[in-house]
Amino acid sequence: MLEILVFPDPRLRKVAIPVVSFDEKLGTLIDEMLETMYGANGIGLAATQVNQHIRLLVLDISEDRDQPKTYINLEIIERQGEQECEEGCLSVPGIYANVKRALNIRIRAQDRDGRVFEGDAEDLHAVCLQHELDHLEGRLFVDYLSPLKQRMVRKKLEKSRKQALQEEPTGSLI
Repeated sequence: MLEILVFPDPRLRKVAIPVVSFDEKLGTLIDEMLETMYGANGIGLAATQVNQHIRLLVLDISEDRDQPKTYINLEIIERQGEQECEEGCLSVPGIYANVKRALNIRIRAQDRDGRVFEGDAEDLHAVCLQHELDHLEGRLFVDYLSPLKQRMVRKKLEKSRKQALQEEPTGSLI
């Protein structure tokens, strides 16, 4: 599994560049990202979150977790309506907040072989695509929160990190 960057890691703020090479290396990265997403119990993962700054994201919002989707060079070409949904993020563990997003979107992207496709997404699918696309633009869902809530998120994550370090078992010498 790949390492998932955690907020406030500055690498999460890098803007991803377009994918131009649809080769075996890209296919391997897609497979590793899916494995990482499933292993972390996520429903979406952007390449930026695993320190790969290319315009690639994967997601699987199916109930049985058996319908992985890959979006490369994703762009939203139309937005309609508005919804507010509670979001969480693998890069901001344990934090959830309501975020306003478009209810329906029309997208254009490429698949893992470079074929262009267009489609419509609504509800959770639309939220996930917008959330992951934000990552590729160097944004996180916490950016939609007030400055006070952002400070609270930072403090909570720092406290969690400190606790995790204290709980790590120390190795013994033999």
